Amino acid sequence: MLVRGTRWQLNGCWLLIDIRSMFKSPDKTPKQYTPGEALQKIAAFCAYQERTQKEVEQKLRTYGLNEDEAGEIIIRLSREKLLDEERFAQAFVRGHYRHKKWGRRRIMQELKQKGLSEYCIKSGMREIDGEEYYQNLVDLLEKKDRQEKEPNPRARRMKIAQYLTSKGYEQDLIKIALDDLGKVPEEE
Repeated sequence: MLVRGTRWQLNGCWLLIDIRSMFKSPDKTPKQYTPGEALQKIAAFCAYQERTQKEVEQKLRTYGLNEDEAGEIIIRLSREKLLDEERFAQAFVRGHYRHKKWGRRRIMQELKQKGLSEYCIKSGMREIDGEEYYQNLVDLLEKKDRQEKEPNPRARRMKIAQYLTSKGYEQDLIKIALDDLGKVPEEE
């Protein structure tokens, strides 16, 4: 049986000491890979799900490759269609607007943060179907309306609008959806 920890009593207090942590190397360095080994590992990494070039570069750095070797591997992955940022953007947009029900603004912000080019972002954003997008907005609005406990109609409307804005939806669409739902409009 493996002993995970030991209990000691000191001045009437029980201490639990993890024995495993006493034998771990504090300065453990990551394993270094040859370019051939790194190519196999990173190919599996890219085959598992769509990746950005930035993610692959970061992963290759952890494998201990220099910049030239990493660049050659990235070029090879692109040639073999294992790494395609346009395809990544399209898959990201489809998943986040259909499943997570994010709005255009939040999706674009996330894609920019991932370091994608404007061309790839625009290509990905073309995946959004306008009718389905608006229906997502309405579904989220109705769900939030059922959950919201605020009795004041104006405050309730503001809270719902704030929630939808945080999900990345545009203000004009939110206003239209709130008006369609019959929520009390804000005084302007």
